[in-house]
Amino acid sequence: MRCPFCGHDDSQVKDSRPSEDGSAIRRRRQCSACAARFTTFERIQLRDLVVVKSGEEHVRREPFDRDKLLRSVSIACRKRPIDQVRIEQLVSGIQRQLETAGESEVSSTRIGEMVMEGLKGLDSVAYIRFASVYKDFREARDFEAFAGSVSEVARG
Repeated sequence: MRCPFCGHDDSQVKDSRPSEDGSAIRRRRQCSACAARFTTFERIQLRDLVVVKSGEEHVRREPFDRDKLLRSVSIACRKRPIDQVRIEQLVSGIQRQLETAGESEVSSTRIGEMVMEGLKGLDSVAYIRFASVYKDFREARDFEAFAGSVSEVARG
């Protein structure tokens, strides 16, 4: 593992333990050259996934990035009473579903729908925040209409 501080190629594992949600192994490492310590995470990857993004001009393909998904969900959940472990579990669950679906390509729309479904059961404010970006709300009335439908579902 390359040291993030000095770039040296060799490091020693000083401690290993499961992550909080059990979906990864957390390793504390020490660089052999500069003695700096850093943490890495090792996760199971069942298959290489490619995300297909359909734009107005052309279709783009890029590798699935778990960290990008985690960042977007975390932004939606920012300043909400949601434990980081639950966010990690949501992202790990989505990744697991995608990897076990049997397809190497998945549309960004499908990922967005899965996040929406997961956030719907987790926190209504985070759900609306994510939806505002995912559904590209342009005006306040878009928020009002969507928030109204969310509160009706919660009541019903």
